[in-house]
Amino acid sequence: MRALVLAGALSLLGGCATVSTLDAKQPGAPVVYAGTRLNLYALEGGCCAEDRFGTAAPRWPALDLPGSALLDTLLLPLSVLTALGVGFNATGGL
Repeated sequence: MRALVLAGALSLLGGCATVSTLDAKQPGAPVVYAGTRLNLYALEGGCCAEDRFGTAAPRWPALDLPGSALLDTLLLPLSVLTALGVGFNATGGL
């Protein structure tokens, strides 16, 4: 049973908006709460997620939103440092 739950969690992680935006390397892309913002953008019918965020929106943004919000909150100190330009080397833009 544990293996099944772990496999399910890992399969969802690959489609997580937060994980996708961390590796996007799109100049000017949002960094702070980027995954949550990408999900909200997709839910509002945004047309060009790849142009704005550097990655495609998840297939089911409403399902991905709670997990992305949690992960974005956990990564908030690092993303704020990145947005402020402190010598922390994270990707995703400014």
